[in-house]
Amino acid sequence: MPVTKTVKMLVAEAKQQTKSISPADAHGQQQAGDAILIDIRDIRELDAGGTAVGALHAPRGMLEFWVDPESPYHKPVFADESK
Repeated sequence: MPVTKTVKMLVAEAKQQTKSISPADAHGQQQAGDAILIDIRDIRELDAGGTAVGALHAPRGMLEFWVDPESPYHKPVFADESK
């Protein structure tokens, strides 16, 4: 099956479904307990650039697996507690 969406199309769709906030707002939400900061850089990037203080490391290649409650790789930190 041929690819029918370009990377630009996929990014545009993602941007329509997400909300961007400033680093200061993200930090404030984290400090208030209203958000979890997730560092999606791979281990080589963490080794080279250090870690994001207080962030959960979830490698980008594993993120969907860790979020999916039906995945054998699911991480409870991603569970939706509002249900």
